[in-house]
Amino acid sequence: MNEDWRQRWREGRIGFHREAVHPALERHWPELGVGEDARVLVPLCGKSLDMRWLAERGHAVQGIELAETAIEQFLAEGQGEVSRYHHECFAVSRQGRVALWCGDFFHFHIDDAAEIGAFYDRAALIALPEARRQRYAFHLAQLLPPGGRGLLISLTRAPGDTGGPPFEVTADEVHERFSPNFEVTHLEDGDPEPGSGFRESVWHLVRRGPGR
Repeated sequence: MNEDWRQRWREGRIGFHREAVHPALERHWPELGVGEDARVLVPLCGKSLDMRWLAERGHAVQGIELAETAIEQFLAEGQGEVSRYHHECFAVSRQGRVALWCGDFFHFHIDDAAEIGAFYDRAALIALPEARRQRYAFHLAQLLPPGGRGLLISLTRAPGDTGGPPFEVTADEVHERFSPNFEVTHLEDGDPEPGSGFRESVWHLVRRGPGR
């Protein structure tokens, strides 16, 4: 899966990338009560403009992305100087308030997540095949402190369409994967996207504390 993802970026097969900030982020993020000083984790971030939107609201943003091509395009399309360094198995590039860690999300260690207080997932869960989604949900929970919160966007496909990525993740699966470690609140369902039949759902997740 990792090499296929890199190949998609190299070949420009990135129909999942949005050329505008996601409207659900603009609608719901202000309601979550995330402090401006909270560092926001964005798994499998691609070159999402949503990261710049979050940074403009005062957040430090930490994106994790496997494809170096995506990171270089994000930096080229932005403004400001870029600093680079290596941290263990990650190549890190920083531009303004956005730090992009190039490497495997599952290799991002809890010791590197000490300042993370929130997350945003528009295209991480739905980019993973079913066999890896439980591992993703558990790893995300490990990286967030009790009370850490964020937005998750899931997706269903037209009846009979079993392709991907993006993969279909139903409401039942969201609850199954995340309810053990998060309080899960459904916020909205979008309309089917013309020409694809994709329908997005938006969720608010809050990391449970011990014994909850």
